Amino acid sequence: MATRRTAIFFGFGPWKAYVPRWFPERDCKVVSRKQWRMVLEGWPLRLLLYRQPEVYVWGFKYPPLLKRFCRRLGISFFHVEDGFVRSVSLGAHRSPPASLIVDSRTMHYDAQNVSDLEHTLQTYDFAADKPLMERADKCIRMLLDLRVSKYNMGKRVDLDTLLGPKTRRRVLVIGQVETDAAIAFGCDRPVTNNDLVRLAASENPDAQIIYKPHPEVLYGTRAGLSNPADVADISYLLKEDIAPADALESVDHVYTITSLMGFEALLRGIPVTCYGLPFYAGWGATDDRQKRRRSTRERSVQEIFAASFILCSRYLDSKTGDASSLEDVINRLGESVSARR
Repeated sequence: MATRRTAIFFGFGPWKAYVPRWFPERDCKVVSRKQWRMVLEGWPLRLLLYRQPEVYVWGFKYPPLLKRFCRRLGISFFHVEDGFVRSVSLGAHRSPPASLIVDSRTMHYDAQNVSDLEHTLQTYDFAADKPLMERADKCIRMLLDLRVSKYNMGKRVDLDTLLGPKTRRRVLVIGQVETDAAIAFGCDRPVTNNDLVRLAASENPDAQIIYKPHPEVLYGTRAGLSNPADVADISYLLKEDIAPADALESVDHVYTITSLMGFEALLRGIPVTCYGLPFYAGWGATDDRQKRRRSTRERSVQEIFAASFILCSRYLDSKTGDASSLEDVINRLGESVSARR
């Protein structure tokens, strides 16, 4: 049997036990998530002890020196993050992801640099790959029919029950964790959720503004920077974690900073305004308030889905760690969602 290549994992604290299951073809060594311990234990110099090692980091949870060191010595370096169809619970609740994104350049939410996903969107010939596009259409229909989202733990609610009969346009503002890396790396200027609510209200004076805080803020696992009470006079605050499919049900427009839920709105044909630059912005499918200077292509929502959810994502059976497919993950999460409701 061939010797497995050594892979060193940095920043995987909550998922330490899962790493060998996710990467069974590698001899996995998981390093402490604390950057000071990484340095104290001699990393990255200890990489020189291994023959052709690979380095995997969770998001950006690693010393900046590490990536420069690996690039200089020709050591393979990969960023890892949750995929777009994740679980029936939050990552903060230690629920393992059913999908991962492994990127050799940078994370997909880093608008400052080119990721593998952005490169794929720039260069892939989607028109020539009919099986891929047929599969993308099928998976989109599955996601919508089974009402599957990223976390799949929101409460089923009819917006009309909360808000009363719809008599005017509804604009949904999607809140995020304001200290999240997706905002830090996806925006070229500071912004809070309240800033976004005020922008939506000013641009849609005759509409009903609905503000949906991020689930982690509602569940108290992450703290926000702005107080939703400060915009209660211009918006209706959803105080419970409502399932994205229900929150989007009767909405006419969505405002987001960089949230994945903005892309879920696009899949439903809802116009989306992006204050920042998520992976799905800059391709002609969204109203962008920050420009992707590198973008030279226009892509359809279906093409963006094919690149992000199929070509650039890995899927796992969250119980066994075995390789899976997007279709199987959607079905499993759909069954879990139905059972919970």
